[in-house]
Amino acid sequence: MKQLNLVLLWHMHQPDYRDYVTNEFVLPWVYLHAIKDYTDMAYHLEMHPRTKAVINFVPVLLDQLEDFSTQFSTGEIRSPLLRLLATPDLEHISIQDRLYVFDSCFLSNHTTMLQPYPAYKRLHELYQMFNKRSESELTYFSGQYLADLLVWYHLAWMGESVRRNNEFVMKLMAQSQGFSYENRLQLFNLIGELIRELIPRYRKLAESGQIELSTTPHYHPLAPLLIDFTSARDSQPGVALPEHQLYPGGRSRVAFHLASAISSHTQRFNEQPTGIWSAEGALSSALLKIFAEQNCQWSASGEGVLANSLQASYPDAPLPDRTEYLYRPYQVDGESGQVICFFRDDQLSDLIGFEYAKWFGRDAAENFIQSLERIYHGTPAGENPVVSVILDGENAWESYPYNGFYFLDDLYGLLENHSFIRTTTYRNYIADTEKTNMIRILPTLAAGSWVYGTFSTWIGDKEKNHAWDMLCAAKQSFDLVMQSDRLSEEKKIEASRQLASCESSDWFWWFGDYNPAHSVASFDHLFRLNLMNLYRLLKLPVPPALQESISKGNEQNEASSAMRRSS
Repeated sequence: MKQLNLVLLWHMHQPDYRDYVTNEFVLPWVYLHAIKDYTDMAYHLEMHPRTKAVINFVPVLLDQLEDFSTQFSTGEIRSPLLRLLATPDLEHISIQDRLYVFDSCFLSNHTTMLQPYPAYKRLHELYQMFNKRSESELTYFSGQYLADLLVWYHLAWMGESVRRNNEFVMKLMAQSQGFSYENRLQLFNLIGELIRELIPRYRKLAESGQIELSTTPHYHPLAPLLIDFTSARDSQPGVALPEHQLYPGGRSRVAFHLASAISSHTQRFNEQPTGIWSAEGALSSALLKIFAEQNCQWSASGEGVLANSLQASYPDAPLPDRTEYLYRPYQVDGESGQVICFFRDDQLSDLIGFEYAKWFGRDAAENFIQSLERIYHGTPAGENPVVSVILDGENAWESYPYNGFYFLDDLYGLLENHSFIRTTTYRNYIADTEKTNMIRILPTLAAGSWVYGTFSTWIGDKEKNHAWDMLCAAKQSFDLVMQSDRLSEEKKIEASRQLASCESSDWFWWFGDYNPAHSVASFDHLFRLNLMNLYRLLKLPVPPALQESISKGNEQNEASSAMRRSS
């Protein structure tokens, strides 16, 4: 009987938010997404054991989760917001700490994470009365107000599965105000417990065969651009490039990130990853060769990359209907041919990422199933299509009521009981010899990403290119110092880790006036801080240009830009 193979790949990633000089976490997003999204995503899989999925963990995220676990074990908390949550006397904290609480504890989707909670909403209304506040006026907010605000912020960021199943959390929400130090400390300890349980929960799901765990080059670099800036011209022939023609030693840096990822994944999960999700789904022929050298069996990207590649491979032929080419695996002709490539259904992925949050959960789940059924009936009778739905496993749910609880519960329930839709993983799909006749050869791979099928989100405009030039200059200095005797071996390792963090794709994502100003300011600051720390570790003077902002963002655009549509 004909079957539709569905691969759900949930990509879990946060960039490195640590300041390697102070060891402080500059931003709280790792632990907040941990207690909200990574807990919920594990829960839904545990509740639906016949639904399979691929979970992609970026190693730098796992590094930070383990860092938080260590902090809770030792009591040496290096995240300011967590430290304040567990501070006994909030009445007499510094004005700087008060400002930090106010600036942090209303950062969320207010429609889904603030307005549903009257007590939290009231705290926000009181704060807005002082929206043109002076520092002296902030002292009017009592320690009890700060305590309630800290508790409610963390309750709003708590996973729905925790809110529904943890008696202590239910009691706090029913209490709604007047939270004591003991309440705050117990909430603090619960956060630590949830984070410590995460990696073991996913390891158990993998050991049962329900999920496949994949990885990404360690610090999430935009690998094709590290290898060759001109790969951006595969999809945008006229795009402007940085003044530096190449990122110095880029291929070896990508090999480093990949080898480090495979090593850390193997240590954590007791097996090597079968596949690699490149950061941002960014692929090029040169990158696939590196994957092949590390015995990678599969990788994946966006539908736009496949369409561009088919047009480059067959320039005289019109692009056929997507049902004729999208729902099958490919191998790229040449040295990288052993890596099987899958391409996501951008439309289905974007429905989950951007549209279904506006629907009732059951309606959205049924619509998704109906879309899969149309694909099933629209593909040739003799083929078993493979449909790839790939998106962030954390950022979409903030826009959903109840963190997407009803949508995911209904979706997984419908999938595990469907007569001809089979959820699977890429590893299992490849291992099924009956599927090998579905693989097609792709003569040319046009480099690109899952966003627009291009690299325009990371390179091409003045601000992004300026950031690349700053990074290239730092890498040139790094290479010179590494070849000298200026640093001890220990300091060289520290500098190499700092460089790896500077190479993350995330910094370049946020530069540009289409992003919200408050987010741009945070990531702009952290990118420049990383570069400054690198120069200091190299014992070199910090270039004055690093004191100046690269990008300002858009004051009028306050919507989250942590995800981007495919087209």
